Amino acid sequence: MTASLSDIDDFSIEDFTKAYGEGTLSPVEVLAHKSALMDEAEPVLHAMAKRYDRQESTIQAAKASEERWRRGEALGALDGVPLTIKENVNVVGEVTTWGSKSFADSEPATLNSPVYDLLNATGCITLGKTAMPEWGMLSSGVSTDHPTTCNAWNADWNPGGSSAGAGTASAAGYSPVNFGSDIGGSVRLPASWNGAVGLKPTFGRIPVDPPYYGRSIGIMGRRFDDIGTTLNLTSQPDWRDPYSLPTAAQGWLDTQRQLKDIRIGLLLDAGAGAPVTPEVRQAVSNAAALFEQAGAHVEILEPFVGDSIDLIDLFWRAVHYKDYVNLPENGKAVMLPFISEWCLAGSAITSAEAVRGSDEQLALAKRTLTATKDVDFILSPVSPDVTYPVDWPMPSNDVEHAMSHIAFCLPYNMSGQPAASVNCGFSSDGKPIGLQIAGQRFDEAGVIWMSKLYEDIKPAEAVVTSWPRIWEKPSA
Repeated sequence: MTASLSDIDDFSIEDFTKAYGEGTLSPVEVLAHKSALMDEAEPVLHAMAKRYDRQESTIQAAKASEERWRRGEALGALDGVPLTIKENVNVVGEVTTWGSKSFADSEPATLNSPVYDLLNATGCITLGKTAMPEWGMLSSGVSTDHPTTCNAWNADWNPGGSSAGAGTASAAGYSPVNFGSDIGGSVRLPASWNGAVGLKPTFGRIPVDPPYYGRSIGIMGRRFDDIGTTLNLTSQPDWRDPYSLPTAAQGWLDTQRQLKDIRIGLLLDAGAGAPVTPEVRQAVSNAAALFEQAGAHVEILEPFVGDSIDLIDLFWRAVHYKDYVNLPENGKAVMLPFISEWCLAGSAITSAEAVRGSDEQLALAKRTLTATKDVDFILSPVSPDVTYPVDWPMPSNDVEHAMSHIAFCLPYNMSGQPAASVNCGFSSDGKPIGLQIAGQRFDEAGVIWMSKLYEDIKPAEAVVTSWPRIWEKPSA
């Protein structure tokens, strides 16, 4: 072999398949290397909820991939490529705990989630499940079921969530693509705060089970080429998801457009939630200015979110209060107090308030589509601020304002529009800042094109020149 194992933590999917095809690297060697990497990094990062890398079935899958490549019969672009899935992906025979000890005694899954079956058909090597926070309802890595997940740049920083482990794994180099899910920013927030890239596709693009209005399977990593390649292989309808879309023409990486023809809406004030900090506002404004200088037409969008965040939060609390009261007493006793308090607030919500909150999801969808109908893409912050202390469950650290940070992300979950996160700079104390690029429904190709274009034109101070390896640093 001639490919250096020391380099493969930054390999793209194309790098892996090229090396496999040339015989300079094998899936078996890559699996062993990734196991060693996680052995070193996990005591610091805690990105993995469940590891598959040393299971006999995974080792045999790597050997089978190696043999396919040797015979020239690889299954495609993901054959032998390492990747991760999120903790809430159902796998037959496993209990899906959703990051909480309160579900530890649940029945094992009897049906795989669609994305797990789709990925298995590619010949990829699934390293395991990445960690998520309690019930998946926190923008952090705080959980009662496993140690708190840390940000890959600094163990004292929060990774965001709920796809916390996937964001950390992306920045740490566990794999080129890491699957998450997103109902209010759960892919884009950890991508932003870990300096990685992430895409929440059009609602229904990748089938999800259990399905829920606004929930999308998303992908994180270091490169949009890898996201586009993986989207090609996981985008198709599935009977388990009543919202899944027909298979689309899959030229996610083939878009050729002229920037002079592009209309961009710039949203710096969502009209709800926490205020945007000056550093975040400046970084996003600078990104918009670059597009304008390159020929695009940029116009300011007026705030359109209104009181949707609070109303939808009420609905979510009512829904989860139902789940809470159905728990056995020992399940309630082991829950994170923040989530218990958040759920218990649902007991005071009237049926009329709950219905109003439910209706607000559609109302926000319509306002978002109306506000953005005359532009091709929308630029905004992913989050109004950079990351925060690792042990805080939410950026506000306040259960009464738990969702104050999702005003820029949630609208595109409700409207179904694709939205990406790409790093656009760093704060004065070195924390990554995420730029959100959203597009019209079904235009993932355009969002990926815009995101890649920004990465080509962004200034040096917004470029990740080296990825962190904080587990190699001696303790203070």
